[in-house]
Amino acid sequence: MTKALTVGDFAPDFVLKNQHGQVVKFSDFRANQSVVLYFYPKDDTPGCTAEAKCFRDSYEQFLELGALVIGISSDSAEAHMKFAEKNRLPFTLLSDSLGRVRKMFGVPKTLMVLPGRTTFVINKYGEIKHVFSSQMNIQKHISEAVRILKQLQSNS
Repeated sequence: MTKALTVGDFAPDFVLKNQHGQVVKFSDFRANQSVVLYFYPKDDTPGCTAEAKCFRDSYEQFLELGALVIGISSDSAEAHMKFAEKNRLPFTLLSDSLGRVRKMFGVPKTLMVLPGRTTFVINKYGEIKHVFSSQMNIQKHISEAVRILKQLQSNS
């Protein structure tokens, strides 16, 4: 496992497929805006569905704070499409089927087997401004991201 990225590090650029099967480059997302990048274990599991719905329900607030929301798991683009449609998710889901991007960011496994649940707030310059990791405290992923984005907005 690569060293976990922390506040002050720069987010690496990467290319993955989105839920529509399109190849996208991460740096294209953060052009002139912040990104809330959240890694989650698996589509259609209770915790991951709850987390996705929390991000969905706060999506307008993220947009108002000048940030995009992007979710990443190892599920396929097709699985992401079904998950996004079923839960009316307005944001991008990326398929990291080989776990390369998860490793690049150093997202740890939980209990040595489950892919971790970690959220990064990345400013428009690519600098990581906040990292929050918790398998169980799902709502805090959203509230922490909103708190940091408000700080970034007031500092600019």
